Amino acid sequence: MELKEKLVSSFLAFESTVDTKNPIHDIRTEAIKSFEAYGFPTKKLEAWKYTSLNAILKQDFVLFPKNEVALEYKDVKKYFINDLDSYKIVFIDGVYSAHLSRTTHDKIDVCLMSSALIEKRFKQVIDVYYNTIVKEDGLTALNTAYAKEGAYIYIPKNTVADKPIEVVHFSTGANGALLSQPRNLIVAEDNAEVTIIERHQNLSEEKSFTNSVTEIYAGKNARVDYYKIQNDTDQSSLVDSTFVEQHDTSVASVHTFAFGGEIIRNNLNFYQKGEGIDSILNGVTILEGKTHVDHNTLVEHQEPNCESHQDYKGIFDDKATGVFNGKIIVEQIAQKTNAFQSNNNILLSDKATVNSKPQLEIFADDVKCSHGCTIGQLDESALFYMRSRGIAIKEAKALLMYAFANNVLESVKVPQLKKRINKIIAQKLGVNLGFDL
Repeated sequence: MELKEKLVSSFLAFESTVDTKNPIHDIRTEAIKSFEAYGFPTKKLEAWKYTSLNAILKQDFVLFPKNEVALEYKDVKKYFINDLDSYKIVFIDGVYSAHLSRTTHDKIDVCLMSSALIEKRFKQVIDVYYNTIVKEDGLTALNTAYAKEGAYIYIPKNTVADKPIEVVHFSTGANGALLSQPRNLIVAEDNAEVTIIERHQNLSEEKSFTNSVTEIYAGKNARVDYYKIQNDTDQSSLVDSTFVEQHDTSVASVHTFAFGGEIIRNNLNFYQKGEGIDSILNGVTILEGKTHVDHNTLVEHQEPNCESHQDYKGIFDDKATGVFNGKIIVEQIAQKTNAFQSNNNILLSDKATVNSKPQLEIFADDVKCSHGCTIGQLDESALFYMRSRGIAIKEAKALLMYAFANNVLESVKVPQLKKRINKIIAQKLGVNLGFDL
C-alpha cells in the first residue's frame, strides 16, 4: 500500500484515539479530505522543482508507535544545551517524556499541544490562533489531520519568558521506521518576549520522517527568537513548515542551522500585518555526503514602514545538494518597505550542487528592496596569503569558511547556543578553529 493510501485509510483509526467532540474534530476531518485531494508534493510543482520526496515515500512507515521507550538523561544529554537554564518539552517517538521535560504554568504556559487542544482553560487561545495562518498544501493538511501532540507556548501581554524553551524530538527506532507529525503553537502577545530552540534527533539506524508544522504569533511590540538545529543522521528526513504572523513594531527572527539529514525541507513564511515590523530569516548550511537541504522562504509585506532581512549561507561538499527558493512580496500599500535578501554558497566539490532562486514581487513604488545570490569556490588568493603566513591548508580553508558564515552567527542572542553552533561547525570542518568553543 502506498503511503498516501495508508494515511487516508488509517485516519479513522486515529480518530478513535482522540475526542471527536472536540472543536478541532471538524478541522481534522476537512484536512484529511484536503490531503487526499492534494497528495504529497512532486517536482511538477514549481516550489518543489528541485526536491523530490520519492525516496521517502517508498518507505513503509509506522504511524502509531506501540512501544514506549524511556531514555535516561545521561544518554541524550549531549543533544540539549547543557549549560543553559531552560524549560524543556521533550518527545520520544512522538510521545511526551515527563522525565526529561520541564514545563510551567507560572505566568507563562509551556506545555503540551494535546493538553491545549482538550482543556477548557486553553480554549480561548486555541479558538483565536490555532490553524488560522497555515497555508494549506498536502503536507500541512496531513499534519492538521493528524495533529495531536507538540509544543504549546503562550506568553501573555507584557510578559518576558524568564528562560529559553527547548523543544526536542527523539526518534529511537524501537517502533521501526516512524512517521511523526508534531504540531507547535507559539503565541507571544503584545509586549511579550520569548526564545525557543528546537531540535529533531534520530538515535538509531532506522528511517525516520518528520512532518512538522509550527504557528508563531507575535503581537504588538513582541519579540520572538526561534532557533532550529538540524544536525540529524543520514537516515532522517524532515519537512518543517513554519508560519509567522507579526503585528505593529514586533520583531521575529528564525535562525536555521542545517548540518545533517537525508532530505530536509524548510518552509518558512512570514506575514507582516502592521507597521514598524522587522522580520529576520537567517540560515547556515554545511553539508557533505548525499544530504539534500531545501530552504523555501516567503515574506509578505502587507503594511508600510516595515523591514525584512534574509541571509542564508551554504557550504557544500561531496554530493550534497542545496536549494534556496526565497520570495519577497511587497503589496501596493506597503510603501517605505526595506527588504533585503541574500543567498551565498561555497562549493567544495565538483559534484556538489546548489540551486538558488531569489524572487522579488514589488507592487509599491517607494521601497528599498535588494536580493543577491553567489555560488563559487574559496578565494585562492586569500588561501595563498594565509598559507604564506604559515597556516596549514586545512586550517586556512576552515578559517575562511568560518568567516564566511560568521555574520549569521553574530545575530544569535543566546551565548550558550552560539557556543554549541561554533562547536558543531568546527566538527563539520574537521579542525580546531583556535578560539573558545
